[in-house]
Amino acid sequence: MKIIFAGTPQFAADHLAALLNQTEHELVAVYTQPDRRSGRGKKTLASPVKILAQKNHIPVMQPASLKSVEQQAELKSFHADLMVVAAYGLILPQAVLDLPRLGCINIHASLLPHWRGAAPVERAIIAGDKESGITIMQMAAGLDTGDMLLKKPCSIDPLETGDSLRKKLTRIGQKLLLQAIVALKDGTALHTPQDDNESSYAKKIEKPEGCIDWQNNADVIDRTIRAFTSTTACFTFLQDQRLRITAAQACEDHHADTDIGQIVAIHNDYLSVQCGTGQLRIYELQIPGSKSMSVSALLNGRSNFFSVGDCFNPVASVTNH
Repeated sequence: MKIIFAGTPQFAADHLAALLNQTEHELVAVYTQPDRRSGRGKKTLASPVKILAQKNHIPVMQPASLKSVEQQAELKSFHADLMVVAAYGLILPQAVLDLPRLGCINIHASLLPHWRGAAPVERAIIAGDKESGITIMQMAAGLDTGDMLLKKPCSIDPLETGDSLRKKLTRIGQKLLLQAIVALKDGTALHTPQDDNESSYAKKIEKPEGCIDWQNNADVIDRTIRAFTSTTACFTFLQDQRLRITAAQACEDHHADTDIGQIVAIHNDYLSVQCGTGQLRIYELQIPGSKSMSVSALLNGRSNFFSVGDCFNPVASVTNH
C-alpha cells in the first residue's frame, strides 16, 4: 500500500521509524508542521519527523494548513491508500480525511474516549491516573472521536514522568500501528464506536500552567512537575529570580504554623517546601544562567543561596516578570 505519514514531534518520528523499518508498504510522502524558531537564539529548527524523513529520502511537505483546495490537490496527487497521523498538530478537514482509499488513522496516546485532545500524557499523570495506553482510531471530523481499531493499556508508575510514559506508549504504539495497517489492508479491522459519555478532554499545555501554585496539595505539584519534564518546565520565584524545578517528590510532612511556599528545611540533597497540604522535597532545579543541577551541587557551590524561612513567590507574582 501507499502510505502518507503526518506528524511533528519525537513521538511521531518514532512511529515513522516503525513504518520505515517495514518493507511491505511504500511511504510516498511525509507531512509535518513548518520549521519553527526556538531557543534563546531563535534558531530555525526542523521537526524530528522532517529530519528522519529527509534522512530516508522521503518527500516532505510542510503546509501551514490543509484547508486550501491547492494543498488538498497536492495531497491527492500522491494517490495514497492510507494516511497515518501521530501528533501532527494541524486539523484535517473532512475533504482530506476522505482522500485516501482507506481513510486516515491516528495514533493517540490514551485509552479513548478518555483524554481526547492535545496533551493526554501530561493530563493523565497530573490527574493521578493509574493507567494509560494507546488507541489506534479511524479519524473522523470530531476531535479524537473516530471509531477505535485497536487499543492496549499500560500502567502509570508512581514516579512516572512525561518522558518515561511517552517512551512506554511509543513501544506499544509502534506494534499496534503495524497491526492496524495489516487489518485494514486485509479487510479484517474491527471498528468500535467510542462512548461519548465516558470522554474527557486533555487540553493543550500552556506555559503559565508551569508556574507552581504552592497552595495546591504537594501530590498535585509533584505530579505536575513529573508530567511537564519535556514540555513546559515547572517554575517558581525566589525574590526576583525565576527557578525551574526539575525533580521533586511529595511527602506528608506538614507544619501548620508555616507559610505556604516557605522553605522549612534544607538537607544535604533536598529542600523541604510547605504546600497547601503536605510538603514538596526539591531535589533538582535550575537557577538563572545555569543548567539544571542537584540541590547538593548548588549548595556546594553557593551554600547561602537558600535559607530556612525563604518563601517562594505566589502565582500572582508571575505577572511582574
